[in-house]
Amino acid sequence: MGIENQALIFSTNNLPGFDQMALDLNSLDQTISNPEIILTLRFYYWKGDWLSIGYHQKDIPVHWENLISNGEINIVRRPSGGGAVLHSGGITYALTFKKTYYEEFSYEMVNNWLIKSFRELGLKLQYGNLRKSHIKTNCFGTSLISDLVDQDGFKRIGSAQFRKKGAFLQHGEIQTNPSKDLWFKLFKEEAPSKVKLELTNDEIVQHLRNSFLKDKSNINFKNIAIDNNNIRKFYNTNY
Repeated sequence: MGIENQALIFSTNNLPGFDQMALDLNSLDQTISNPEIILTLRFYYWKGDWLSIGYHQKDIPVHWENLISNGEINIVRRPSGGGAVLHSGGITYALTFKKTYYEEFSYEMVNNWLIKSFRELGLKLQYGNLRKSHIKTNCFGTSLISDLVDQDGFKRIGSAQFRKKGAFLQHGEIQTNPSKDLWFKLFKEEAPSKVKLELTNDEIVQHLRNSFLKDKSNINFKNIAIDNNNIRKFYNTNY
């Protein structure tokens, strides 16, 4: 094994949005500072219903502020770009990697992994058709070529990146069973339907993780367990 051959695979957890974003930034910082780490991968859930807004997203509609004040939704800003994403009943993935591995973990390569993995589960996905779009209030209201759409035309997976000091953080949200009521309150449009798979989110995550690790025998994977009850010990940790 060479020195730059380690990948950290984190356990799935369920935490508030501020903790999840802090963990993703911590993973990115570790990828930057530790020459042994070439990538990290996390799948996670959000404790409660959350709206994450993109790094460059400036306008917050008044009715969102009302939903926040009423305790119907929580809000956090992502380090990655794009529009607002509702995290309610879905799966989030966060992948960090060094710039030298960009070709291996580009949008195209990551999406090909997701397309193949979900096809094995029985869900057909394809690329969106827009090459460029202004930041929309609802990230899932448009389908870029970096997004994945299901056979019913619903955008099922949206992704966005953040670059820092020669490394990347890629966020992706997999909409498996979003709240129809909350989606309509936020975006005034129909939510994607529940994904047509007889699987739990945990079972989907397990399959995605296994398919990601497959055929990467040149990488030394290290499993990292995250304790939800003592999460802050992971901040600024050297793994």
